[in-house]
Amino acid sequence: QVQLVESGGGLVQAGGSLRLSCGASGRTFSINVMGWFRQAPGKEREFVAAISRSGGSTYYADSVKGRFTISRDNAKNTEYLQMNSLKPEDTAVYYCAARRSIGLVTATGEYDYWGQGTSVTVSS
Repeated sequence: QVQLVESGGGLVQAGGSLRLSCGASGRTFSINVMGWFRQAPGKEREFVAAISRSGGSTYYADSVKGRFTISRDNAKNTEYLQMNSLKPEDTAVYYCAARRSIGLVTATGEYDYWGQGTSVTVSS
């Protein structure tokens, strides 16, 4: 099993920045792709970004492309999400996810492990 723990959420003004972190523990050698999802109140969980095991490949939702950057440090078993130029519509609970298979997929069902989430609120 793999355990994922997010941190770094909080309250920020529109236009500001936050960096989320996700630490992995357990059978981390089994992880290939890591990703970030978010869920706003009353909405379904949606894909934000994903990164390959090496970090050489990334994929972003159109809504965050150019503003968010996903990265990972395998030596620390940690992935990050740098969020810049935040907008009120970015307000959500952000979830870290990991999957054993390769492929930068966007469906929640394709990920094997999930964190508990960290809340991000962007005020206007």
